Amino acid sequence: MDIYLERLEKRKINPTAIRILVLKSIIQFDRAFSLNDLEDSLDTVDKSTLFRTIALFLNQRLIHSIDDGSGSLKYSLCSNDCDCAIEDLHSHFYCMNCHKTFCLRNIPAPTVNLPDGFILQGINYVLKGLCDKCSIIEHSS
Repeated sequence: MDIYLERLEKRKINPTAIRILVLKSIIQFDRAFSLNDLEDSLDTVDKSTLFRTIALFLNQRLIHSIDDGSGSLKYSLCSNDCDCAIEDLHSHFYCMNCHKTFCLRNIPAPTVNLPDGFILQGINYVLKGLCDKCSIIEHSS
């Protein structure tokens, strides 16, 4: 229980029972998750409560969002030392077969030199292809 309380308190989030429950569920995902994924894993929790909790977690930088081009935002837990600054941003991988999105934390998102007057506030770098599980299926057929 302490790990959940510490993560919430580090991001200045009041640890309510629902927030702890949502965080526990988020930690269980081995990939980025959608709001629908979270609703499925917590089917007894009201959808609007989940939406508000996700919004709070995003605002306090406990999680980050990923637009993988699938039409549904995905979310992933930030590492403890992440501040969601440009230098913290990493690449993501979207599997075109199983439609799962993965954080590639060890691959920084590339940056570009912008023209004078432009201010970079975020990077969304998504690679697309087949994940490790789907590529094995593809090669074996």
